[in-house]
Amino acid sequence: MATTIFHAADKRGHAKHGWLDAHHSFSFANWYDPTKVHFGMLRVLNDDIVDGGMGFGKHPHDNMEIITIVLDGSLEHQDSMGHKQAIVPNEVQVMSAGTGILHSEYNPDPNKKVNLLQTWIFPNKKNVQPRYDQKMFPAEDRVNTLQALVSPIDNNDDGLKIHQDAWIYRTTLEAGKSVAHSFHNKGNGAYIFVIDGAVTTEGQQLNKKDALGISDADSFEITATEQSDVIIFEVPMN
Repeated sequence: MATTIFHAADKRGHAKHGWLDAHHSFSFANWYDPTKVHFGMLRVLNDDIVDGGMGFGKHPHDNMEIITIVLDGSLEHQDSMGHKQAIVPNEVQVMSAGTGILHSEYNPDPNKKVNLLQTWIFPNKKNVQPRYDQKMFPAEDRVNTLQALVSPIDNNDDGLKIHQDAWIYRTTLEAGKSVAHSFHNKGNGAYIFVIDGAVTTEGQQLNKKDALGISDADSFEITATEQSDVIIFEVPMN
């Protein structure tokens, strides 16, 4: 019998810093919930809205796999490795912070907000050489199927590579359609986050921005009750 944990959208941490409207699925910055520190190796899932012309100044990271997914608008990234480029919807950016990097994130459009998901996954290898990658994932390739956005660096699966036995999938499910997923490794769990729409999984209804963690299972199925956009994180639980 699978173990599940439900996280309602309106129970996420919330911080409004003028130009930044942020919702935190897990404890972050000044928001702390001892029951929501992480889900296995998934440490951060932030749902950020950044005002036009604003952004995060240069700041450091180390020994973390950082994955950024832009849902709406554009985000300009600049880092100490020399990269400077914008991320737009359907693009995914991964950054292995490793021994340490500095980066900034900025909304270059003064007239439009940007909505992004930023996730942090604990790495399985520390002090690696920092690396960066970015790729477009066409929306039509995930209709009623799982589109692999991220997979382990030593694995031949599709997706950008990170230093962890973790996978990230996205799917656009039409009403009444289902997708099933079998875990790659015993001991992995899945954190299912509904970007938009409504689905059911493991007997639980999930609406927009709700999430469900599933562990102690071999597989699961997700069924859409309306057109839905869903992201799935498969991560080791310890």
